[in-house]
Amino acid sequence: MSTSSTPERTGTRWLSADEQCTWRGFLTAWQWLLASVDGQLQRDAGIPLAYYEILVRLSEAPDRALRMTQLAAASASSKSRVSHAVARLEERGWVRRVDCPTDRRGQIAQLTDEGFAALSAAAPGHVEQVRQVLFDRLSPEQLRQLARINDALLAAASPAPGDGDCLAALDEPGAG
Repeated sequence: MSTSSTPERTGTRWLSADEQCTWRGFLTAWQWLLASVDGQLQRDAGIPLAYYEILVRLSEAPDRALRMTQLAAASASSKSRVSHAVARLEERGWVRRVDCPTDRRGQIAQLTDEGFAALSAAAPGHVEQVRQVLFDRLSPEQLRQLARINDALLAAASPAPGDGDCLAALDEPGAG
């Protein structure tokens, strides 16, 4: 949206032409990346990216299990969206829900051996797709810049839905 009104008159801090171009480019690139990765997973593994992310989060958790609320936060999804996804994954036998032993209201999602096998089968194609659409297109310096940008954006989230300091991980020996 373009406007000739000044911020003093409207109270709105409109985007400059450069900011608008950057914003729209970011949205287009992000949507393309997500569609590309999601499409590959749907085509090759029969699951959407959101389900793959749930399987990954569970596979990385102790005992391959997380409380549903923790799973929702870790996957940056609403509780109802995660509950629906877990129900679909349960139908496939990839996840099971169990009652939380310390809280009668809580439930735990646990990755089954079948779910871990499905994740293991889907992972190579997924990683290759991520490499093709993101990492192969960036130089090492661009990767560090992207990590700094991600960290800055996630620092503003409350609580941050991400995995912490990506830039520190890039600086570790043997990384990137």
